[in-house]
Amino acid sequence: KCIYCTSFLPQDSLLLCIIQCLFHSYTGLRPKETVSFCFPPFSSFRRQDVLTLTPWLAPIVWEGTFNSEILDNAYKPLNLTIGVTAFAIGKYTRFVGRFLESAEKHFMKGYRVNYYIFTNDPQAIPRVQLQPSRRLSIVPIKKYSHWQEISMRRMEAINRHIAEMSHREVNYLFCLDIDMVFYNPWGAETLGELVAAIHPGYYKVPRSQFPYERRSFSAAFIPDGQGDFYYGGAVFGGLISQVYEFTRTCHMTILADKANGIMAAWQEESHLNRHFASHKPSKLLSPEYLWDDTKPKPPEVHLIRFASVKKNYREIRD
Repeated sequence: KCIYCTSFLPQDSLLLCIIQCLFHSYTGLRPKETVSFCFPPFSSFRRQDVLTLTPWLAPIVWEGTFNSEILDNAYKPLNLTIGVTAFAIGKYTRFVGRFLESAEKHFMKGYRVNYYIFTNDPQAIPRVQLQPSRRLSIVPIKKYSHWQEISMRRMEAINRHIAEMSHREVNYLFCLDIDMVFYNPWGAETLGELVAAIHPGYYKVPRSQFPYERRSFSAAFIPDGQGDFYYGGAVFGGLISQVYEFTRTCHMTILADKANGIMAAWQEESHLNRHFASHKPSKLLSPEYLWDDTKPKPPEVHLIRFASVKKNYREIRD
């Protein structure tokens, strides 16, 4: 069987050998049959208008840099189950229905999916018709008085749930914000060992303008001149084992700050960026996968796949 590699790297025999050697670590799974790797015509996948490769050779996923049919032919025989966590605390339960309905149309079509909705109000979660290969689990969680505390507790809750349950149920896990909607396909092109999403507000600005935590006494501190991209906290994921380690580390740095009476500039997002500054993600999702509905779509964003919905933050966080 021949699997075609997407054209994130130039065609080169040495790179082909590297990809063959790293296939198992890149996917985290061993195929059920022997595979060989071939390169398709690269002109059909190349994007010249955007950055498609990081300095550490991690792909940046944009429309036009992959072939969904080829990827599905590689991944679907592995019988994967993809997990999704989302938090619906307080008034955020109003977003669950649209989130799930849009996910059923666009998220990982043709794959088994487990949705894990963390909420303090299980009765407020609407019943949404799911495909036969999908299931919804409600995870009860405490409501805290301040939204910042809820945000800071998310890493802890995900980490505990992985340890207690989801490590037995899913191969990959994506952790997403509930106040968002899928508009276009989100598929196997997003699967990787550890996946981060580039924040839509900062992908065109210089690093000096990234809102990193700049106070040196915070565990989320990133010095001037360090860091590569500014990542959004609304989307991250990867192999279940990698997400476990990632959330554990972020939870520990959050606890370290809390013990010293510190709250990072952007709560868990600051700690997420601190981790990715020193532990590079293996795949980056372009702003197509984390768009802001209040922004106009620029020419380089061919498709908006997943975007936040317009809302009154003051009202829903009250």
